[in-house]
Amino acid sequence: MFEGNNEMSAVDVNQSEFESEVVQASFQQPVVIDFWAPWCGPCKSLKPILEKLAEEYGGKFKLAKVNSDDNPEVSAHFSVRGIPAVKAMVNGQVVDEFTGAQPESFVREWLDKIIPSPAEEMRLAAQADLHNGDIGAALKKLGEASALDPKNEWVRVDAAEIMLSQGDLDEGKRLLDSVKDVDILKAPRVMQLIAHTKLAAMAESGEDEEGLKAAIAADEKNMEARLKLANLFVATGRYEEGMDQLIEIVRRDRKFQDDIGRKTLLDVFSLLGGQGELVAAYRRKLAGALN
Repeated sequence: MFEGNNEMSAVDVNQSEFESEVVQASFQQPVVIDFWAPWCGPCKSLKPILEKLAEEYGGKFKLAKVNSDDNPEVSAHFSVRGIPAVKAMVNGQVVDEFTGAQPESFVREWLDKIIPSPAEEMRLAAQADLHNGDIGAALKKLGEASALDPKNEWVRVDAAEIMLSQGDLDEGKRLLDSVKDVDILKAPRVMQLIAHTKLAAMAESGEDEEGLKAAIAADEKNMEARLKLANLFVATGRYEEGMDQLIEIVRRDRKFQDDIGRKTLLDVFSLLGGQGELVAAYRRKLAGALN
């Protein structure tokens, strides 16, 4: 749970301090970044409002004041085109923002949207336990967070990730299947977890690598064996070998199990984060196989 810290509720931050004072700090509490400059009239009216609320909220958020003239690289990184520009960062990501001077009532309403609920605070505390290697404490806090807010689907995502890391595929899949929020389901982290459950389930064929290779050597058109071998490779981290088999399925038989070669390859891309040189290379191979 977050604890108030009035002494650190508002700080001036420069480029060298930004990673520790803002990005890393946002994993402990929401950080409100105020991009301002001494010559900016509207900044002079907004800045005292933010400072007053930072003190009043008693450490529920941290105010990081960034002089945009002195720290142009930070401003450029966050695409600041007009000031004052205010951005809220949680868990290393900007989650909300506004530009221009605003009345105190607006700022209060905006802050109330980004300050975590008791359930969210419990979820973040569980993440800290997990970071420290205390899985039992993390699961206990996630259970408490779910009881506080059964509709918080990120709680279920966090629990699913722990279950999958512990090898409990069924429980991990059950928790992920219960998530209905479309935006959460589109999050890269969640897509990776879902891909992991699909591929792990498909890899549980009970057949070994040598037997599957022998089946393919005996019949190159044995798509079933190729698919099982691909998933076995992926499940053991041999991604290129697995994707090679999936590309071969796409080339040989698009109709096999309703184009499962291509669909499974897309799951592997998600598992790998959807980016990077390896994924880019196999996206090109897939495009070539489809044409």
